[in-house]
Amino acid sequence: MFTRRICGFLITAGILLSSIVSAQQWGDYTLYSTMNGTTTYLIDTNGTNFHTWSHTTATKTGYSSYLLPGGTLLRSVSRSGNSFSGGPICGQVQKVDYNGNVIWDYVYSTQQYCTHHDICPMPNGNVLLIAYERKSASEVSAAGCTQSIEMWPDKIVEVEPVGATGGNVVWEWHAWDHLVQNVDPSKPNYQTSIVDHPELLNVNYQTQKDWLHVNGVSFNPMLNQVAFTSHNMSEIYVIDHSTTTAEAASHSGGNSGKGGDILYRWGHPAVYGATGTQILKVCHDAHWNPEGVPNAGYLGAYNNQGISNNASCADQVAPPYNGYNYSIAPGSAYTPASYTLRQASGGYNSNMGNFQVLPNGNTLLCIATAGVIKEFDPAGNLLWSKTTSGSTPKAFRYDSCYVFNAAPAIPVVSLSNDTLFSTPATTYQWYFNGYQIPGAVDAFYVPSQSGNYLVRITDANGCVYMYSLDYAYNVSTGIATVASNDFVKIFPNPSSGLFNLKGLNADERFDVTVSDITGKTILKVKATNSLDLEKYENGIYMVTLQNDRIGSSFHKVTVSK
Repeated sequence: MFTRRICGFLITAGILLSSIVSAQQWGDYTLYSTMNGTTTYLIDTNGTNFHTWSHTTATKTGYSSYLLPGGTLLRSVSRSGNSFSGGPICGQVQKVDYNGNVIWDYVYSTQQYCTHHDICPMPNGNVLLIAYERKSASEVSAAGCTQSIEMWPDKIVEVEPVGATGGNVVWEWHAWDHLVQNVDPSKPNYQTSIVDHPELLNVNYQTQKDWLHVNGVSFNPMLNQVAFTSHNMSEIYVIDHSTTTAEAASHSGGNSGKGGDILYRWGHPAVYGATGTQILKVCHDAHWNPEGVPNAGYLGAYNNQGISNNASCADQVAPPYNGYNYSIAPGSAYTPASYTLRQASGGYNSNMGNFQVLPNGNTLLCIATAGVIKEFDPAGNLLWSKTTSGSTPKAFRYDSCYVFNAAPAIPVVSLSNDTLFSTPATTYQWYFNGYQIPGAVDAFYVPSQSGNYLVRITDANGCVYMYSLDYAYNVSTGIATVASNDFVKIFPNPSSGLFNLKGLNADERFDVTVSDITGKTILKVKATNSLDLEKYENGIYMVTLQNDRIGSSFHKVTVSK
């Protein structure tokens, strides 16, 4: 995934030692903005202002500020004159260079829609936006809702910046396209059982104008998926971004085969009628833990009332990955039943807040409403604290290499004969269907199986990563084909470390290679029907299974004890 939730960019752990201020702290600079403030701050580890961006009173900072490689600021703007109100309404987004020049100023606000809360920079230079869209009382009733009221369901749009003020909406997903109700069989979206359709949103659950109140959005370039959090539902969701806009409005298509339906949801099983404990209680800041940090691939959310009604925490969960989908037993809740990791914030946020897992295992937490930013070590010891001058929705830590070095150009993958080639770069790492391919670190890769391939490269300084787009490859006639992952099963997943293997004939064995999330090989064994990883730490591992009949099969497994 990607280091911190800059949504597609990565600061490599290989150069981190030069950025550690002490034996315990990580990074050089912390970025934050106060809500509705006119200044964005980049402070050093002493809490001293290193750099600031000044904004006009007409363009006060909204909910989110992110730093792009090379020191460009991406920020939401609290625009005046929006037709929507409440929550952190924004309606505008800007890019501001290091010298304070506004290089992109885009408005996404009309009578029918308006951006709010979070934004997310993507590796292709586009930006994900969360927006309300207005539905009339008649539209709400016609969708099978028992309430005849105006509602503002959320949508997520991907905008391609054009010029100084323009933007093309190149992809969008609407919550309103993925509804279910079990009240009125004469109306759309009717199903007899809500729990049997966790891929859909119950339009009659806690119906109100600001229905979902989505407040955080993140992009995973390896899986080509989007995660978002809902304040009102107290859940984190995952959807397929590989779809077209038309597929995103449907129930089929994309890498998952499920269109825009929900692939995974976690935190509050009762929302979809399942039995289980509510873990998230008001939540913000959806993100994946990136490559280069402990427990890479875990999903995270800031849990505002996770410990108690007045004590917040940061929760991480190990999702039940199954290729581009997520395993679930029919009629049950998505696993795991509880959080995989938790870090108390040492304070309370009634709303807002975020956290960032750092490459050395530390955690940066932003207690937004108190205006306090803290860094904890893995044992929960407070290492660093900064009190800001107002409510601070988010804060992020960066090293100096990231601040001062621009991102490399997006790599392009091309095919020549039977080989995939990347455009030139300093280092390379190839992936297949969201799985890191162990040892695939050259400028080229010879694929053996049909599916999606992408490459991750670094810049000349080795400190900023960039991901290519997926390359859909079909095995050609004359190239030996291998079975897809569907023919080989590893289960249960996640597990405490003991996995069952299925797909062999009675007299066959697998050559098994296990790598950690960095691509380092940690185990090579021969196996028939089981794999033992109990001695290894919690986290995500890549498993390659090979034999003469099956060929190669790549799997992502999660050890969660």
